[in-house]
Amino acid sequence: MSADRVRRLELHLAEVSPKTRWIFLEVEAQSGRVGCGEATLTGCEDEVFAAMAKLAPLALGLPEASARHLPETVRLAALPDAAAFSSLDQALWDLAAQREGVRLAEALGGARRGAIPLYANINRRTVDRSPQSFAASARQAIAAGHHAFKIAPFDEVTPAICRSGGGESALQPGLARIAAVRDAIGKGCALMVDCHWRFDEPTATALIAALEPFVLHWLECPLPENASELAGLRRLRGLANRQGMLLAGCEENIGRAGFAPFLEAQAYDVMMPDAKYAGGLMEMLRLAELMAQHGVGFSPHNPSGPICHAASLHVAAAAGHLASLEIQFDETPWFTALQAPILPPAQNGMAQLPQGQGLGLSLDRDALDRCRRARWSAP
Repeated sequence: MSADRVRRLELHLAEVSPKTRWIFLEVEAQSGRVGCGEATLTGCEDEVFAAMAKLAPLALGLPEASARHLPETVRLAALPDAAAFSSLDQALWDLAAQREGVRLAEALGGARRGAIPLYANINRRTVDRSPQSFAASARQAIAAGHHAFKIAPFDEVTPAICRSGGGESALQPGLARIAAVRDAIGKGCALMVDCHWRFDEPTATALIAALEPFVLHWLECPLPENASELAGLRRLRGLANRQGMLLAGCEENIGRAGFAPFLEAQAYDVMMPDAKYAGGLMEMLRLAELMAQHGVGFSPHNPSGPICHAASLHVAAAAGHLASLEIQFDETPWFTALQAPILPPAQNGMAQLPQGQGLGLSLDRDALDRCRRARWSAP
């Protein structure tokens, strides 16, 4: 029997909210099967399309539509390249699992768990940035079956403001938002706070002290993630740990080489590889094992569309080491509308592993046609 080679690649840009666009890849094999991947990278859509155009000859030249044939020597120096390559890897794994008649988790080595612990990112659905609206988002997420939550409340803080000495004043509105969410969810739910690299070390030190009354599970990405900040991150981790709070980060790092400096510096308690950027699903599993060896939690970053969510569920199921998985909560109805079939909702803070072959879902064609803003295909 001849190999089932890649016949066509098609990239779709879907506009799902005034501030959010998702990028999906479909890879069609000669058998007619279609595998899906996601390459969402906010603000870099043109660069991702260009990176995929460069990858197309590689994909079309593979001896079989399988991620096992992707060369490990592809250089992923920038996030658009990593997003394009990672989405191709996802789609090829989806195709391979479909050919084998198994769920993607089985193709990746076997499902170690059928239910995945989630935390709900309620930040992007909170368009009105008042404390009251953050609290309302949290209550709606509780009603939808979630018990752990993440927000990014420090809209007013910037690196420039911190350098000018105004950081402690600028973080006060964020603290009010955190207080409102903690009050809404009570003491028994986990609360995570994302800083989006907005702070410098002195302002982050003051922030950690100010956070003590709110009993956070983790503080995420307080400083820019570069070599010059590794020692500062280690110091902040120590301060956070002394009040029972974890430090988390590394959501945009690429491959084991991108995570190694942070592991060696003991910068974080939890690291957050993203299936859209890490360089492949097997690389995600290798990262989980590497983190286990360093005593670091593995918690995949996953605040985007339904294809990345499905891929992340399978990785989370197959990983030997898992803390929790992020999910975007109610940012847009397109998250559900684009799924075919629709995945079961979270129950008691857990997601069930999709049961179909491969990813267990594909893109709903009618919904995609309605929200698509651009398309590219090869050949």
